[in-house]
Formats: sequence, C-alpha cells, structure tokens
Amino acid sequence: MARLLKTDCEGFARRDFLKIGSAGLLGMTLPQLLKLESKASASGAVRTGARAKSVIMVWLAGGPATIDMWDIKNGAPENIRGEFRDIPTTASGVRISEHLPRMAQVMNRATVVRSLAHTIPSHGPATVFMTTGNRPTPALQYPSLGSLMTKLMPANPGVPPFVSFSELRNGSAGLAGYLGTAYNPFIVEGAGARGRNASNLRVRGITLPTGFTLDQLENRDRLMRGFDAGFAAADRSADLVDGLDAFHQRALEILRSDSTRNAFNLNMESDGTRARYGDTPFAQGALAARRLVEAGVRFVTISLGGWDTHQQNFNNLRTRNLPQLDQVLSALIADLDSRGMLDDTIVYCAGEFGRTPRINGNAGRDHWARSMAVVLAGGSIRRGYAHGTTDINGMAPATDACTPDDVAATIFHDLGISHQHELMTSTGRPIQLFREGNVINRLLA
Repeated sequence: MARLLKTDCEGFARRDFLKIGSAGLLGMTLPQLLKLESKASASGAVRTGARAKSVIMVWLAGGPATIDMWDIKNGAPENIRGEFRDIPTTASGVRISEHLPRMAQVMNRATVVRSLAHTIPSHGPATVFMTTGNRPTPALQYPSLGSLMTKLMPANPGVPPFVSFSELRNGSAGLAGYLGTAYNPFIVEGAGARGRNASNLRVRGITLPTGFTLDQLENRDRLMRGFDAGFAAADRSADLVDGLDAFHQRALEILRSDSTRNAFNLNMESDGTRARYGDTPFAQGALAARRLVEAGVRFVTISLGGWDTHQQNFNNLRTRNLPQLDQVLSALIADLDSRGMLDDTIVYCAGEFGRTPRINGNAGRDHWARSMAVVLAGGSIRRGYAHGTTDINGMAPATDACTPDDVAATIFHDLGISHQHELMTSTGRPIQLFREGNVINRLLA
C-alpha cells in the first residue's frame, strides 16, 4: 500500500510511490501497449551529435522554494531573505543553501539554472508546462518528455523505455498526450516501507502474477486453463491473458530479461551504496532509477512531494524536505559519475514553479512562477556553473532569462534530437517538439 501524503493547496494527493500501478495508467497490458506502439508511424528523427542517451527527472511536487535552496538572497530585506544562509560549494563562485551541504560537495558536477521563469502559478498547468516543454493549451495534450523519448529513442531490447515512480498530476501530466497510450510510462508498484526487505519493486506488466511461471505464460493452452481453473486466485492486476500473439513475445522478452528483473532488486547493491542513498521510498526510487538507466531504460521519473509550503516554509524545508533531497540527489549524481554514467545520463531536478520572494503571514511562501531555479547534471551540461541571475529580491530574472521550453529544447539537443523536429498527431497534424523553445547554448559544455 502506498504512503499517501497530504494534498496540495489545489486538492491533489501526492504519492512518493504509487499504489497498484498500471501500464500507462489506463489499464493497458504490456502486449496491448506493444501492439499500439507497433502501429505508430516511424518517427523519422535523426540523432546527430548526441552525447546523452537517458534522463532521470527528479520531480519536486508542489513547487519548491528555490529562493531558499539554489538562489539565496543575502542582500534582500529580512521579509524576503528568510532564515537560511548560503554556503560555498565545490563549484567556484556558486553558493547554495546551508541545508544542502551534500549537494554543495557535488556542485562541481552540476549546473544550477537561476533565471528560469514562466507565467503559470497553478499546480496542474505548471506541471504540464515543466514536464512537457510546451505551454498547455486546451486544443492539444502534449506528451511528456519521457513519452517523447519513448517515441524517438527506442530502448534496449528487454527493458521498458519509460518508467515512472511518481504520480505527477491526475490525468494532466506525465503521460503521452497526442502520441497515444503506447507511449505512456510503466508505473512502478512499490510499498512505501523502509528497510532492506522493502527493496524489491515491481512494474505491472513486467512481473508475473503469483503462481505463474514463464513456461506457463509461453503456453497458451496451459495459461488459459490456469485462469479458467482459478481466476479468482490469480493476480488480476497483471492481466497477461489478452492478445497472446507475436506481441506477447516481446512481453516475454521483457519478462525474461535479467537486466529488468535485476534493476528492481536493490538487494544486489552494497550496503555502502544503499546507505549513501538512504532508506526512504524516495531514496529507493533514485537507486532503482540508476539501475534502470544502467539496464538501458531511457527515461525515469522519481518524485518527492510536500513542497507546497504556504505555511512554515522554513521549518518544513529544514526538517523534512531538504535533508531528503540533499542526501538522495547528491548520492545519485555522485553514483552516476563514479560509474562513468554521468556523461550519458542527464539528471533534471525541478518542480512546477518557485515560491514568492516575500514571506507571508504564516511563515510560508506562496506560488510564484516569475522566478525559479532548476538543477541539471550530466551529458554535455556544463559542470560547476550557475546560469543566469535574478534581481536582488529574487522577483524576476535579471540576466539570461529562460523558460521551461528552452530547458526542454536544450535537453533534447543533448540527446541528439532537434527541438524543431515534428511529430504527427493521430489526425495527421504536424507538431514541433517544443513549439517556442530554443537551445540554451551556454548550458552546454
């Protein structure tokens, strides 16, 4: 059973892990997804000059107060500056919050973008903008970045292309949009428990129901008899009986894959590595994300909720949010780098917007999209760099202003895919990947 966190101010229940996930959230079985994908037209994308090949998105649901994290304002008035001070990092001239000491040690391997801004201070639409790279419109549902990668960069044989440990917003973000159900993420089933015994995770459609073996799955007659004899006792969430045809062979390929199976077995990691990440659900998701990318998965989303700090912003950040983020994000970046994986894996840490520079009467900060910060690492992203600035009070970008679609265009440029590449909707309408985005060349080494 998932651990259910409190709702944000718009009533959305956040989960670090999902309860009983589904392939693509819409009840599709793996063979059905594969069949839909096979019917989709070829993308026609040509990857040129690519360095990165995978992305791990670390999603901070609720809108993190980046003015208290990555862009401390020492010179601002007290009702803006707040309670936190900055500290030096391993990146020359780059200072971040005192409550992110482990991140300070790996900032020489990362970039903080301090001049990001948009104009949508509402959780749902802002989440769509940040996770798709396109400003939301009622005329079209844009695909998430992970769905675009699923379409344009097929995964290695035997592994799912896009895995999500998080529910971003119900039905409005993180899905495939106009690309169709075949490009939705595979959702992780996981208990929110801590400890070594809670570390074996499952994805619906790539784990067998209790009592069934691969031999049974490969034999249609035996499988059908098994379901007929005791369907009520079978795991209905792993509905693998539909469409036993050529596409089941691909399903079987994933089921047989040692890479996929092993990626979810965190017990294969050393005690030291597990300790560096921690034993929270967020930490387990990050470690599994590294293992999935190592196995060839293209895009993984992990999420940490609780950033909607209208009240007690500083206490919540100090005691709850920042310690978890500091440990897990720094461990992920350092772990990828130590394994030689950071050169071809982009880590993208972001939320839907920032929070008001001015502190409210409840010691909190409210929604603020006009200035925010994100952290990038890996691929050709510059190391030890702070891009752009905000004004003295953190109200708006002062130099090198950029938008979510610019960041998305830059990430895909590093994946070797032009942000101007066009895909077709189901009605034959050509759509540019990021219709208003431009590559931020200064972010790239």
